[in-house]
Amino acid sequence: MSDFAIEEGLPFPLGATWSGKGTNFAVFSANAAKVEVCLFEGNRETHRFELPEYTDQVFHGYICGVGPGMFYGYRVYGAYQPDAGHRFNPNKLLLDPYARAHAGSLTWNPAVFGYRMESGDDLTFDDRDSAPFMPKCVVVDPDFDWQAEAARQNVHWDETIVYETHVKGFTRTHPDVPEHLRGTYAGFASPRLLEHLTTLGVTSVELLPVHTFIDDSTLLEKHLTNYWGYNTIGFFAPDPRYAADVPNSLREFKEMVSKLHGAGLEVILDVVYNHTAEGNEKGPTLSFKGIDNASYYRLLPDRKRYYINDTGTGNTVNLSHPRVIQMVMDSLRYWAGHMHIDGFRFDLGTILAREVYGFDEQSGFLKAMDQDPLLSTIKLIAEPWDTGPGGYQVGGFPPGWAEWNDKFRDTVRDYWRAEAPPSALAKRLLGSGDVFNREGRRSWSSVNFITAHDGFTLNDWASFNEKHNEANGEGNRDGNSNNHSWNCGAEGPTDNKDVLVLRERQKRNMLATLLLSQGTPMLLGGDEFGRTQQGNNNAYCQDNDISWFDWNLGEAGEKLLAFTQRLIKLRRGYPILRRSRFLTGQHDTELDIRDVSWINPDGAEMKQQDWDNGWAMCFGMVLDGRCRKTAVRRYGEDDSVLIILNSYEGEVGFKLPHTSAGPKWSLLLDTSRPDDASGAGFDFASAYQVPGRSFLLFVAGELK
Repeated sequence: MSDFAIEEGLPFPLGATWSGKGTNFAVFSANAAKVEVCLFEGNRETHRFELPEYTDQVFHGYICGVGPGMFYGYRVYGAYQPDAGHRFNPNKLLLDPYARAHAGSLTWNPAVFGYRMESGDDLTFDDRDSAPFMPKCVVVDPDFDWQAEAARQNVHWDETIVYETHVKGFTRTHPDVPEHLRGTYAGFASPRLLEHLTTLGVTSVELLPVHTFIDDSTLLEKHLTNYWGYNTIGFFAPDPRYAADVPNSLREFKEMVSKLHGAGLEVILDVVYNHTAEGNEKGPTLSFKGIDNASYYRLLPDRKRYYINDTGTGNTVNLSHPRVIQMVMDSLRYWAGHMHIDGFRFDLGTILAREVYGFDEQSGFLKAMDQDPLLSTIKLIAEPWDTGPGGYQVGGFPPGWAEWNDKFRDTVRDYWRAEAPPSALAKRLLGSGDVFNREGRRSWSSVNFITAHDGFTLNDWASFNEKHNEANGEGNRDGNSNNHSWNCGAEGPTDNKDVLVLRERQKRNMLATLLLSQGTPMLLGGDEFGRTQQGNNNAYCQDNDISWFDWNLGEAGEKLLAFTQRLIKLRRGYPILRRSRFLTGQHDTELDIRDVSWINPDGAEMKQQDWDNGWAMCFGMVLDGRCRKTAVRRYGEDDSVLIILNSYEGEVGFKLPHTSAGPKWSLLLDTSRPDDASGAGFDFASAYQVPGRSFLLFVAGELK
């Protein structure tokens, strides 16, 4: 320990960078007066070094003898002037924004606040040392042997099926995962769970936040936790709570990614760059607030003591500042380049495209992403809304981006509740071209989903009329009250066989609509076998059986899993079901066909009066893969398929239309008879009795 010595070092790269003999420390602050690096043995501070140089707003120094495994943090000196936007307090140990690993967890103590928290007045100054209560940053060895990693799949967008899940929830109770690995990165990559994903047929695993995050004090007081993790404090570090081997959490995460790639699966991270865990002016001082509050956060221009809150979480990261954009871009490049991540889903993505005047498709951040030689080649998915003015921007992101499409979710749910007409559903079945078909964007730009982590699971949508969030400790007032749920009479668990039959059919209808529509389907993990959250539609704080997967599937779960596997196989087998170009109803004069035709129960093309008859709840759609104008030809795209949807409760006679793609229609799927995969043939113009509340798929062409 006595061999440490500090030199001037370099102002780049930012963060703590080990050279083999020592570590270079560099931290940006436009307004600080001095920065110290504090070294720790466990939780005991052993050394402080003032960073000796300041170059281009970066404090930097090189400490000989500091290597991997060393714990550290910063103390930053400057003015404590909240009214001017400055909240420097050197009594507060601060996390490095560029730390590659963290150790320990935050203990909520008044000392972690920059002001006298007990007074409630953020203009006061607190001189207590926060170090004993703070997690610590860790110097890391970045080397990792990726040679054993299978080549990245680079899954084409038109083949992509996203599976959204949670590292802990997915693994916590699986009986074939060793107990000491349950809930961890290592457990996620266990053979049986990889087998579940690959046999299901999904291509891309989207993980809820794994960047280091903080448990809110208000939740801990209720004996709850921030289970989802949308409360980031470290944009470069995998959260150690999911590591079986905490000192080597970085390596364990890389090994998980390597094994997922080896199984042919992409890894997409849900990332939260829109806000941090430091909250508003009454929040703690953990990192950015104490390093350079006025640079990192958007503050009210005429009252800089207060934060702009377009996120609804207390603060908003200031992506208009070049150094803040740099941090986000460096973070993304780190995860994509060094950690081999295949894509990102951006929480409250509208925030990232905001300038001081509002959302801008040509914002600095979006321009930076568009020109980046690495990031412009991976999957980018926006959650295209926030709580600020003009925050709803579905369809507003530039070419190259995909977006969560809540219009698909709401319309599909309403249709199967018999509360939306075919005219509303038709656009959603075809990739929502009314929203996304511009500037060369493709149908995959629409990330279709029927459920997500935020809201009901599919099982609970079919089983509950009302949300049941009592366990969240807010009197069931939290969560979205606009449930779009469907229930046939008996809420929750029931022994009524008729109710159970209808529930299972509605689940199949929803899954079939999701997985056989144009666009990119996103499946909520567990929906493939009917996972329940007991009616909780806001389980963000439930790190327990409410959120964890129950792998005891039962007969109904096994049947639904088999059905979901079959749907995915059909999507893969018939490329016409996943065209990258929008199907528009255009006419191929050479072949005298359209790429899509809408059919009424008489077997004729839908006319305006059919669309206007909003409660004619049974209709069909023919997708003709032979239309030469739709795309460059690919093998297997010449099939024509007929999809019939009936959300009416009763049976409807449907005259099967003609097509020149084959001699007859072969039935591939009927959600009212999920176990029947006979492929039975039906002559053109014959009448087919379409059961109530059912989804049917026919093909005129080769059976696959």
